[in-house]
Amino acid sequence: MANTYTVERTTTINAPAESVYEQVVDFRKWEAWSPWADLDPDMRQNYSGADSGVGASYAWSGNRKAGQGRMKITEANKPTKVAIALDFVKPFKSSNTTTFALTPQGDSTDVAWTMVGPVTLMSRVMGVFMNMDKLIGKDFEKGLDRLKTVCE
Repeated sequence: MANTYTVERTTTINAPAESVYEQVVDFRKWEAWSPWADLDPDMRQNYSGADSGVGASYAWSGNRKAGQGRMKITEANKPTKVAIALDFVKPFKSSNTTTFALTPQGDSTDVAWTMVGPVTLMSRVMGVFMNMDKLIGKDFEKGLDRLKTVCE
């Protein structure tokens, strides 16, 4: 059995890579397109570090659906890549790497949203009941659709 899992979804957005990049590299802009932004209207959010780009951090704490965790941008190569260290605290502890790869295609941009994380003992036990791709993939699809709407 593999030691890591990977979830990836892709789309093409009819907007320049720079426009898409600006939405992804600034956590404050995620509220307009994040698939998780509306899970808990009372969610506590904290932004720290840089305003955007490397060092920008975002932490959240919410209801059972939203959970608790933090993200920090570890790499920002305008306009082609944003890498994020993503740490979940609740409902389960997990450290993951999330990457947005943006490939300019003339006036549009191919976007690949990928998350790689460890397969822990708990996820192996729960793996019988859930598949990370099925669990998170739908959220990625929803987020990419929203990102597309915001950018186009």
